[in-house]
Amino acid sequence: MTDIGFPFSANSDATILVLGSMPSRKSLEKTEYYAHPQNGFWPIMSTLLAFDAARPYETRLKLLREAGVALWDVAHQCVRPGSMDSAIRIESVVANDFNSFFSGHPGIRAIFFNGRKAEELYHKLVLPELPEKFTQFDYHLLPSTSPANAGMSQDEKLAAWKIILKHLKTDAPDLI
Repeated sequence: MTDIGFPFSANSDATILVLGSMPSRKSLEKTEYYAHPQNGFWPIMSTLLAFDAARPYETRLKLLREAGVALWDVAHQCVRPGSMDSAIRIESVVANDFNSFFSGHPGIRAIFFNGRKAEELYHKLVLPELPEKFTQFDYHLLPSTSPANAGMSQDEKLAAWKIILKHLKTDAPDLI
């Protein structure tokens, strides 16, 4: 079965792009980014941007957008039995249209990969197809917020993710 991802969530004045690989089964079921209750994405972002992670999904997305955070996945569609990134069949991946995205979001300065698979897919499938003007970003590999990344504690993940604050347009708490 081919999975289809979500549209991006971004205001036109976004300054950073956080990229996952493809939404998990739970996320696809709920049609929400990072919907698995043990995924650390929303607790991390709510700590960094000082909002309640229990707020409604659309409110959380709005708060990210207002802070200058764009959210998306590298894959528009792929075949992946289960939810593990390692199960993504690379030959089945159709990447999202990043040329159009970057054209409509000229303020993007940095790209943050939520895990190694997102970075791998981007570098293999997206970067070679982009015009040079859309390759000049600061790139940062961050530890995956997935519960499958059990080798790091939530506090260690949070410490690594604090780097995004340096690239935001918001007056987020001084957690750096």
